[in-house]
Amino acid sequence: MVALDVQVRCLDCGHQTGYRPGITHCPRCGSEWLQAVYDYPRVARVWRERLPARPFDLWRYHELLPVRHTPPETAQGEGGTPLYPARHLSMMLKLPNIWIKDERQNPTSSFKDRQAAVTIAALKEAGLTDVVVASTGNVAIAYSAYASRAGIKLWAFVSSAVPAEKMREVAIYGTQVIKVTGTYDQTKQVAARFAQERGFYLDRGARSVPTVESMKTLAFEIAEQLGLLHPDARYGPVWMAPDWYIQAVSGGLGPLGVAKGFQELFEMGFIDRMPKLGIIQAAGCDPMVRAWEQDRAEPVDLDSPSTHISTLATGRPGRTYTLLYEYVKRHGGVFLRVTDEEAFRTMHMMAKMEGISMEPAAAVAFAGLIRMAREGLIQPHETVVVNCTGHTMPIESHILGERWAREVPAEAVLQAAPPQEGLLTALTGLDPKRHPKVLIVDDHEPARILFRRVLQSLGEYQILEAENGRQALELARAERPNLIILDLMMPGMDGFQVLERLKEDPETASIPVIVVTAKHLSGQERARIQNLARSLLIKGEFLSDEFFEEIRALLEEETEGR
Repeated sequence: MVALDVQVRCLDCGHQTGYRPGITHCPRCGSEWLQAVYDYPRVARVWRERLPARPFDLWRYHELLPVRHTPPETAQGEGGTPLYPARHLSMMLKLPNIWIKDERQNPTSSFKDRQAAVTIAALKEAGLTDVVVASTGNVAIAYSAYASRAGIKLWAFVSSAVPAEKMREVAIYGTQVIKVTGTYDQTKQVAARFAQERGFYLDRGARSVPTVESMKTLAFEIAEQLGLLHPDARYGPVWMAPDWYIQAVSGGLGPLGVAKGFQELFEMGFIDRMPKLGIIQAAGCDPMVRAWEQDRAEPVDLDSPSTHISTLATGRPGRTYTLLYEYVKRHGGVFLRVTDEEAFRTMHMMAKMEGISMEPAAAVAFAGLIRMAREGLIQPHETVVVNCTGHTMPIESHILGERWAREVPAEAVLQAAPPQEGLLTALTGLDPKRHPKVLIVDDHEPARILFRRVLQSLGEYQILEAENGRQALELARAERPNLIILDLMMPGMDGFQVLERLKEDPETASIPVIVVTAKHLSGQERARIQNLARSLLIKGEFLSDEFFEEIRALLEEETEGR
């Protein structure tokens, strides 16, 4: 298929001309900021007629991409990634409409495959043979895969913070890897100088037309996928924008392209509103957040980022921040920071709660969502889409810490006499009965599953469950748990009665209890609980650091006391 003609318009002087990859500056004013524009009324007509019959991948939207012949021979199945609900996270945050855009499903397990697929296809059409990129890892990997398929020589400049394992993955494609001892921003400067001296094409991030255009496809897919949920979808294709799009950012390219995609859909009449943006940064590299907090349209540059999440270590986002700032001011949203520790904890939680192993940068986005929920920035009726930008790679071993596996010597097990005793001795450390016991009491099974997931994300516990008050009392007497997490509102014997019975029994009176409830409590009810339980939490608010620390402290206190 042959795409429609693409024009580029200068963001500074408005001059418009035909697009070709070699154009890097406005021919009139010299600005580097060019934006692709299309014949939107014509595209809208074509899409309404032909889109339903096309494969669900990135290239179904080729009329709004700067590639003339599609799908290109370099295509590897990029795009068309799933969108599915975060059921347990939604329950935990009391936000029922959280959706995960799973970009791990791209060919090299990252949303950067969109960028590489479109850019390399455009460059191959233009006959370019050498390309230079600066990267913190994922871009270099994605570009390496597509450049190899296109027969293009790739020069990847990576900062010294990029793990050696990622560098080796880049090199295996035949890419020339240049390790720069310095920050990512310095690495970009070195790459730019090299490209200029050699006359090679340089991917300039948000200033490169194919790069921004590639990210639009995220918006197109999300709007189509959410549209399937609309009641009118049974009568024909429906498009629907979310209320929030949330992504972790380094330079901000992803949300910039996504915002342009939604703007184009709005202009063509496919959606009736623009989503708010949740733009999340690592606390050790947060130039956008700092500027936002000061209501500045220019970023507060950081020369020395201090985050362990190397893919987000861009201290100088430049004009990209200004464009995002203008979008958020117009359509709504927020710039927010989270710590590395919050991100790493969220990685564990999302793996154990939703079955999703994600890269630290993606965990930053989900940690940001959790903070937004705590701060009341998202309303329960709002639809939220979070970009899970990439998969956890083998190089992220530091996330697990040292005791992520146990060793059992086969010789000691198999040669011990008698065999049964040797096996029991060797496997003693794996016995869950040696772990602290936590009793979860809730008549709602999904709530019990949710608490189980939270506890599993915190450590190793023997978890007991009771679905009513009478069963809870029986388990408490028989098992003597180290901690009880108790729901108040249950049929038959409610939580208040369970608390009183526990206190009356000498065998269970000393067991600490954390009460959780969705009920609005009167002052009298709160006072009653304070005399019987260690703490009170409102359902949907138990993701706080205080809750985690209290569980750990209570269990440590109990196990030491016993």
